[in-house]
Amino acid sequence: MQRQVLLEKAEKIKEVEGLIQKYTSIGIASLHKVRASQLQALRRKLEESAHLRVIKNALVERAIVGSEGKPNVEKLTDYLKGPNLFLFTNLNPFKLVLILERSKVRGFAKAGDVATEDVAVPAGNTGLAPGPIISQLGSVGVRTRIESGGVWVNKDTVVARKGDVISQTLAPVLSKLGVKPIEMGLSLKVFYDSGLIIPEEDLQLSLEEYRQNVGEAYVKALNLSLSAAYPTAENISMLIQIAASEAYNLGVNASIPSRETIRDLVRKAYLEATALSSKIPD
Repeated sequence: MQRQVLLEKAEKIKEVEGLIQKYTSIGIASLHKVRASQLQALRRKLEESAHLRVIKNALVERAIVGSEGKPNVEKLTDYLKGPNLFLFTNLNPFKLVLILERSKVRGFAKAGDVATEDVAVPAGNTGLAPGPIISQLGSVGVRTRIESGGVWVNKDTVVARKGDVISQTLAPVLSKLGVKPIEMGLSLKVFYDSGLIIPEEDLQLSLEEYRQNVGEAYVKALNLSLSAAYPTAENISMLIQIAASEAYNLGVNASIPSRETIRDLVRKAYLEATALSSKIPD
């Protein structure tokens, strides 16, 4: 029996070694607060681009140690703590992060959970009848009133800050109010990409900030190309307009007659002659 177990472990380690060699990248995600339904949906979503496996950390560690030709892969052993999901893929790490972020859902909190953002109880009708809920809300700092036979919250009230531990008093109150303060889903702890170890904090990507940075870079590049008169498909029309404007101003200032400048030159000459004649005594 023990021999059979050892053989199965050896086969599992060999299988993991094969996955490490097959794919360029490995992601390690915590399974904390991940629902089975979410995991199944994610497997379907990534079916053609990633191989998802739940494997014991000890087996993965042995497979990593036995892998060759993968620089720095041994550093992943520092992240083999707690229940993990291993993602073997050739995807760009940030594309994978975006997919994982979009698969997250909001969930009710339990005592001991950590708030993933500031938690607020909104003002208005709670939809609950007067009773113990009044004192329960008061115990977490929420002021209420009775109106039209129901319990109303007087004003928006923050009951927990991001990073706070949800107390045994607060958790049932939030549940009764339908407030879901916990973000549930997979979060990458680390990503190995062709020898590069990318920790969780470096995997965070704000699309809005990224779009803003790209927009600012585009404007700066455009202004630089215009200042340097460097023609591109994007700026050629503006360069022609600038050149035409500068040529026109030069023609007028230098009194060079052309089809474009003749009207303004005649007008300029007329104004100068008028000004001069006004100074000549009759």
